[in-house]
Amino acid sequence: MDAIKIPLSDYHESIGGKMVPFAGYYMPVRYSSDNEEHRCVRESVGVFDVSHMGEFLLKGENALDLIQLVSANDASTLFDGKIQYSYLPNATGGVVDDLLVYRVNQNEYVLVVNASNIKKDWDWISSHNTFGVEMTDISESTCLFAVQGPKALETLQKLTNVDLSTMDYYTFQYADLAGHKNIMISATGYTGAGGFEIYLPNEAALDIWKKIFEAGAEFDIKPIGLGARDTLRLEMGYCLYGNDITDTTSPLEAGLGWVTKFTKDFINSEALLKQKTEGLENKLVAIEMIDRGIPRSHYEICDAEGNTIGEITSGTQSPMLSKGIAMGYVKKAFSKTNTEVFIKIRDKFVKAMVTKAPFVKPNVA
Repeated sequence: MDAIKIPLSDYHESIGGKMVPFAGYYMPVRYSSDNEEHRCVRESVGVFDVSHMGEFLLKGENALDLIQLVSANDASTLFDGKIQYSYLPNATGGVVDDLLVYRVNQNEYVLVVNASNIKKDWDWISSHNTFGVEMTDISESTCLFAVQGPKALETLQKLTNVDLSTMDYYTFQYADLAGHKNIMISATGYTGAGGFEIYLPNEAALDIWKKIFEAGAEFDIKPIGLGARDTLRLEMGYCLYGNDITDTTSPLEAGLGWVTKFTKDFINSEALLKQKTEGLENKLVAIEMIDRGIPRSHYEICDAEGNTIGEITSGTQSPMLSKGIAMGYVKKAFSKTNTEVFIKIRDKFVKAMVTKAPFVKPNVA
């Protein structure tokens, strides 16, 4: 099946974006260089067009009941304008997807899911909708821009009367932005650099994109591609679905225990509680290279004797640290911070160390 063009696909190509198929969509992977774009977000402000992401609108007096059943976190703690990170457990101990839950009001929620999983998530949630919840897939009519970096607030503040500095991390509100009404502004991001994500109708996308760039011109604002998005999230130790969490990985071994609330019943909660009680076999850890080398997905993680003890799930050369960093699963005995491990890179055992994420200090509350 051919990749789908996002609404601004042709525009991104016209300004130098290198377009590649990703998660079923044509997406800009870079405009200049990954390192330059990465540093722009860490040090100033950059904008990602991530309109490939999925958005579901759930309405009805039983909307919360459905969310409570299909997601592991406790959405009953949400209030209007509050956002929660969560995941959808499957029936076999793995993860359908990770997602954000936005509470608009007590009878209305927006779920934001990964692009590669839109149909899978929709089918999964729909199959458990015995509550009469009105579900609408608004993915195709919704664009999403992530304005990220220490200058993101100053840039966007020029375009709205809402005081963005008063917005707490993981909250959102609807506001006028760049002359357009009822735009959802969300104090979230996938970079650890601070900033906002903006949900907007397709027809407003080009106008708002251009006005954001006019507002950020004094900060040398740049468009940012998926290449830098990946290195930025890795420096924070943020999971990527399909790499670090999958249909077969345990959410508890992936470190998602903090969003797994056994104070309520949810899909497969009994089995996950049993796993927690009996103890985990493996653990997702952050790894920093000691010797020179770039760890890549699926590289073996070994002990000092060369025995395989795990596998890299995500890895890169950190632009800010100028060294290799990675995430990967290891046997629990090797998961303690400062444990020495070796990454098998082209038949060589390259020394590394288990460390704590994030690798780079975040710029968010």
